[in-house]
Amino acid sequence: KSEGGSITEGIGSSRVTANFGEAKIDDAYSIDDHEALPILYDLIQNEGLSLGTSCGINIAGAIRMGKELGPGKTIVTILCDRSDKYATKMFNKKFLEEKGLPVPNWF
Repeated sequence: KSEGGSITEGIGSSRVTANFGEAKIDDAYSIDDHEALPILYDLIQNEGLSLGTSCGINIAGAIRMGKELGPGKTIVTILCDRSDKYATKMFNKKFLEEKGLPVPNWF
């Protein structure tokens, strides 16, 4: 079921694509922009990684899973997009404020 209003296109899509049809899924997380954007802004500022919002959602999910599983586990995620795809959203202070989304302190 598609829910929410993420600034990330395709997130929450209710259709299953052919390449994913036979995937064995144990669980899924619902990650919103309020959780993902601060992670992305932190990675830009502290690590020099300018990643897109799909990455932020993936990383937030991996962090959440890590907290649930506890120490000594290996979690892998995909860094699948760059921030330039979302530049008009991620780096647009007016847009972020109008949506009530986090704005990085370095704006």
